[in-house]
Amino acid sequence: MFILAMDHRASFGRVLFGVDGAPTEAERAKMRDAKMVIYEGARQAVADGLATGRPGVLVDEELGPEVARRATADGFVLAMPIEKSGTELFELEYGDQYAEHVEAFDPDFFKVLVRYNPADKPDERAAQIERLADVSAWAAAAERRWLFELLIPPTREQLAQSEDQFHFDRDVRPELTAQTLASFSDGGVHPTVWKLEGYETTEGAQRVLRSVAVDTAYPAECIVLGRNAPIEQVEHWIDVAAPLIGFAGFAVGRSLWEAALQDLIAGHIERHAAVSVIADRYRRLIDSYCTAQQLRSGDSPRAEPFTWLNPRLTPDREDRIRRSLRGADMRGTRLPAWMAASLLAEVDALRAEKGDRPLGA
Repeated sequence: MFILAMDHRASFGRVLFGVDGAPTEAERAKMRDAKMVIYEGARQAVADGLATGRPGVLVDEELGPEVARRATADGFVLAMPIEKSGTELFELEYGDQYAEHVEAFDPDFFKVLVRYNPADKPDERAAQIERLADVSAWAAAAERRWLFELLIPPTREQLAQSEDQFHFDRDVRPELTAQTLASFSDGGVHPTVWKLEGYETTEGAQRVLRSVAVDTAYPAECIVLGRNAPIEQVEHWIDVAAPLIGFAGFAVGRSLWEAALQDLIAGHIERHAAVSVIADRYRRLIDSYCTAQQLRSGDSPRAEPFTWLNPRLTPDREDRIRRSLRGADMRGTRLPAWMAASLLAEVDALRAEKGDRPLGA
């Protein structure tokens, strides 16, 4: 599944439209139209069809009811959230009536968003597991498929020990994710699909997949979320995940449409241009996933994530750098640090072969 996520509600109004609190009818109409722009981009991206997989959208009932209806009519996979927007602990948007809202739209999947860290307070962890176990039991009884979007924000202590978010993501989060999945499984929470933050290394992703595989009574697959990261970073997470059995696509949102909507709302571009930008970025991510997934068959060497043990400019890294620069504005383009490090490592190696000293040495 290749899901374009646009289920953002509180943050959608606040970041794009400056709406803090309940929107007026006029503001709600503008936000609903903006979500239709995103959907038009999704449709344009897949107008010629896909060689594999299915396109999809994740959209909310409040700001995207028409998107949901059109997506269903157009044959997209439809997923819809049931959690209350903007809360730290999981709460249901419609309380005990959430099942009625799911049934009304009849999506392929409903979705929950959960922030959870094994270092959280025990009572908070227990409360979330209990609430989600009730949801899981209803889903099983109603034969409903569902997505579990898991975010693991680091504690201050974890972030300090890791030095920064990157090292936390690479070295700590995979194990915390595995522990979290085990806790939810033991507590009776069994989603159809785990929607997970991306992994910096193959080893990290495999650690999580092993935890998913332990729950043999409730088999589930995983998809990669975007976390509003630059598209190059999301492509890296996809390069890691797509070749691994157990990953089945992505659900990415703001990384694909936020900048285009900001330009549209500010009057810097026309509607058709915003649609085209979103379409190009969505299709780019689909193509990246399909290309990386082909490596399962062993037809070409496995693309390895950048590490300081092997920082050289390998062919797969060169290809990713060239793709990132294609059509970029050289006046303001920013590249991930690993790309600059690979290029510098290559320059240093060439100088060493010639017997020259690195600049600054």
